[in-house]
Amino acid sequence: MTDAHTLVFFTTAGCHLCEQAALLLEELKRQHSVTVETVDIAIDEKLVELYGIRIPVVLNAATGAELGWPFQYEELVNLI
Repeated sequence: MTDAHTLVFFTTAGCHLCEQAALLLEELKRQHSVTVETVDIAIDEKLVELYGIRIPVVLNAATGAELGWPFQYEELVNLI
């Protein structure tokens, strides 16, 4: 068995698009060996600068590849 792939999910409270993305990520975790680390961009001014108008964003921690909303489940699978 291989180690789980790690995805970083950039989000913030009150983001309805982020809620939709979170559902896709939950499905991804059920179907694949993947770890999702959730990061609230509100904790860091630089993250707000980078992702404030782009969230939700999912980042592959190993490759640095990013996927910004809107995305589909199949795109998340391709990211891992």
